[in-house]
Amino acid sequence: MKRWAGGEKSIDGARLRIAAVAKGTLVRDAAVTGRVVAAVSPTLYAPMPGTVALKIRAGDQVKKGDELAVIDSPELENELKREQSTLAQIEAQLGSARIQTDKTRLQAKREADEAAIALTAATREVQANERAFQQGVIAEVELLRSRDALESARVRDKNAKSLAGLSGQSAGFDLKTAQQQFERQKLAIAELERRVGELHVKAPVDGVIGTLAVADRAVVPVNAPLMTVVDLSQLEVELEIPETYADDLGLGMKAEVKIANGNAVGTLSALSPEVVKNNVLARVRFGAQQPAGLRQSQRVSARILIEERADVLMLPRGPFLEAHGGKAAYVVNDGIATKRTIRVGVTSVGQVEILEGLEPGERVVIAGSADFDNAETVRIND
Repeated sequence: MKRWAGGEKSIDGARLRIAAVAKGTLVRDAAVTGRVVAAVSPTLYAPMPGTVALKIRAGDQVKKGDELAVIDSPELENELKREQSTLAQIEAQLGSARIQTDKTRLQAKREADEAAIALTAATREVQANERAFQQGVIAEVELLRSRDALESARVRDKNAKSLAGLSGQSAGFDLKTAQQQFERQKLAIAELERRVGELHVKAPVDGVIGTLAVADRAVVPVNAPLMTVVDLSQLEVELEIPETYADDLGLGMKAEVKIANGNAVGTLSALSPEVVKNNVLARVRFGAQQPAGLRQSQRVSARILIEERADVLMLPRGPFLEAHGGKAAYVVNDGIATKRTIRVGVTSVGQVEILEGLEPGERVVIAGSADFDNAETVRIND
């Protein structure tokens, strides 16, 4: 810094960076970092206590449905065998109930048929006695006795038919109860078979074995975590965003992620409701086609596009903002840098909005003005 004739300071222009005020669209953004994570990485748990036999190792490629581990649970397998034995007994009882139902119905039908035959015989006897009585062959008391026998046969026939119907219903109810007991036992066995099938732990998705939580042949309790399976076909980016941007973030915002093959555009799909170490975690999801070059746990940088402001005055972002608190800037005209009060608006990674104090086309010192010592004017030497 040198003094010149007017007593003001001067500075070498090579030490400065000067930019012109321009009008255009300012894209407010935030530069952040993060890492690539799996969108789907289910953890598999032990469905029953037992001894685990692992069929894979960490890092192995697996397909959906591949057997990953087998849990030996003698207790559950013995329970299934007991219930299967009980089902066999109930099935035998059901067969016996069917036979008994048929026998009961046949017995009731036979008694009803015999009562019908007896009624027919009593009817014929009355008819014969009436003719004999008219001819004076038998006494009236014999006719009356045959008529009483006919009434008795009618009552027995009616009761036999009713009894046959009730016996059939009763036998049907007994058979239905036995059938329902048989079906309930089948359902119980189906549930046990499902639980036994779950002892064969299978891959829920195509992917890679991530972490193993247990060792081979270890004894585990129920619901103990066994392993994670990472679906590499669905990768997302988990970003660490400074909490100062938290109020401006929203789901669906665009994010440009820088990877080895260039930039990939995604959208914010999730935002953490809590602040951890002055950062907010966010997830970026890509479209239907995942960008090439992504790897699990890969560190990446990204730019979140928060908003666009059209037709605003702006300057490239530089150290002058911090040097003067965003309240002043040095405008260059004919080799003289003059301090001027300004008011700035929103900032982006590369631009700052000018609300007051500057006009389009004016040239402003955006780097190096910290050396001006807040002088009102400074001469810039070529």
